[in-house]
Amino acid sequence: MWIILQKITKNLIVAIPVMMVAGFVYGLFFDPVWLKSMIVPFTFLMVYPMMVTLKIKKVFEGGDGKAQLLTQLINFGIVPFVAYGFGLYFFSDKPYMALGLLLAGLVPTSGMTISWTGFAKGNMSAAVKMTVVGLIAGSILTPFFAKMLLGASIEINLYAVFKQIVFIVFFPMILGFMTQRFLVGRYGQEDFQKGLGPKFPSLSTLGVLGIVFVALALKAKTIASAPEVLLSILVPLLVLYFFNFTLSTLIGKSFLPRGDAIALVYGSVMRNLSIALAIAINAFGPQGSDAALVIAMAYIIQVQSAAWYVRFTDRIFGENTPAKVAYQS
Repeated sequence: MWIILQKITKNLIVAIPVMMVAGFVYGLFFDPVWLKSMIVPFTFLMVYPMMVTLKIKKVFEGGDGKAQLLTQLINFGIVPFVAYGFGLYFFSDKPYMALGLLLAGLVPTSGMTISWTGFAKGNMSAAVKMTVVGLIAGSILTPFFAKMLLGASIEINLYAVFKQIVFIVFFPMILGFMTQRFLVGRYGQEDFQKGLGPKFPSLSTLGVLGIVFVALALKAKTIASAPEVLLSILVPLLVLYFFNFTLSTLIGKSFLPRGDAIALVYGSVMRNLSIALAIAINAFGPQGSDAALVIAMAYIIQVQSAAWYVRFTDRIFGENTPAKVAYQS
């Protein structure tokens, strides 16, 4: 079972589109309303396993202050406002799709931030710290950004959004940390890191695929009646990710050594779409399915673009020579 789950996790490029198609087909031929009852279990399954392996203590380690500062400046000072502007332009008459684009640009970093940084031979320690800081800060700031930027066009209940964030981020974070401490205490740090820890992200993948299936099933009839809606979603997402990759690459090359620059790119481009999707579906009722559709489509672009960026990393930042490794350490 674990081998199968790990293979699926490594092949999200294929798995997510397959589940989107499956959800679309199910929503066309069956009544998908009952699937709403699966949203909460899938949400928990999606978020809790990520928290079990989260290394919160990394936040207090130093050595990469400039990279951390630049990353969070991009994450909270630039990208949300650009996503908001693109939402106004591309979805001027679809405020909840604009919300989806905003949410896709609001909650930075996920476990994939660390994974892709590792694939590209970047600074893994910096990536872990970016993930923890971005996740916590993004969870706290998301309701305020959403209210400030879109509160005039859609009804945003701050309390409802906060309640969902507590349930889908901070409660699983506390429970995950307690689980981590229990497992480390029982089996030891080495066994946890090598044996038990790597299994948890695979469970998270099941939650992601389940939520994507539900999101597409709920919107299937709408998509079938107006298939051009998918193209109208893909275009702004492509523009947003292209802007984000370009900006982060330029800033990384200009101000940081190779390893930190790579961590900055993945720490500012990889968004926590799992949490964004959970917020959209759980906090905004039936209309949140429009936002969820945008975020579900973002999965495809994010995974594909991250994979391609790894292939061009050496061309962009130069090869990972021993001299550079020594400098980064």
